Amino acid sequence: MQSDPAQETLAQRIRQGLTSHQDVREKNMFGGVAFMVDGRLTVSAGRDGDLLVCVDPADYRELLAAGGQPAFMGAGRPMGEGWINVPMDIIADDEALDWWIAVGRTSRRP
Repeated sequence: MQSDPAQETLAQRIRQGLTSHQDVREKNMFGGVAFMVDGRLTVSAGRDGDLLVCVDPADYRELLAAGGQPAFMGAGRPMGEGWINVPMDIIADDEALDWWIAVGRTSRRP
């Protein structure tokens, strides 16, 4: 799969943010470059440079208030409260990106 420049830039930033973790794997899924940490899907770099984050559904509303958006698998196909999409402008700086990666890494999912 050929990635778009914005996606590849974000994927590289995610790689840098996960260098302290030993068990990191990448997979092409959800139309993006997904990152598995310790065997769990954590985040995925989207085609347009947005970030898909796997979240604890109990934190969904709070994460929407923090700038996340409902995630969709396509037009009119919501992914549910276990997923948040974070627009590129929200994760423009590394500190914000690292925060969202930590959300995905530490979320408790049923």
